[in-house]
Amino acid sequence: QALKMQTLLEADRQRLVNENDRLRDELRERYDFSHILGTSGAMRQVCEQVVQVARTNTTVLIRGESGTGKELIAQAIHYNSLRARQAFVKVSCGALPETLIESELFGYERGAFTGAHGSKKGRFELADGGTLFLDEIGEMSPSAQAKLLRVLENHQVDPLGDTRSIRVDIRVI
Repeated sequence: QALKMQTLLEADRQRLVNENDRLRDELRERYDFSHILGTSGAMRQVCEQVVQVARTNTTVLIRGESGTGKELIAQAIHYNSLRARQAFVKVSCGALPETLIESELFGYERGAFTGAHGSKKGRFELADGGTLFLDEIGEMSPSAQAKLLRVLENHQVDPLGDTRSIRVDIRVI
């Protein structure tokens, strides 16, 4: 019976691995450069730049008006990079209240503030090994931007209420 259970578990694990691979391939195909619309010279130049930057691990700044496809470009960069098998985490900084932005980005430990009944990983930790897309960073307060700059420089996150720093390997877009 133990052998039968082991065989069933292995078959189920293999099925999940295959499904995971299939879904990753679908995501890569969905965010392929051919799906970015536009044939103007400017759009061709953007696509060329995306191809170049996708091969690197550098931090990327995408500028543009709301609704111009910054998130699509960020996804195209991620899913065509070496980090494509890791997490792509999106954060709309403009949608988060000032009082929550730090706990969402950096995480927190139990007792860090009123209502913190347990620990929670921040978006930086969740994106470890992958890509973190920070949309509307201009909406963040100067103090939150300063803490973000520290993470970009040191690749270390300080969760609220914790004395340790956590090293993260992420690309920030």
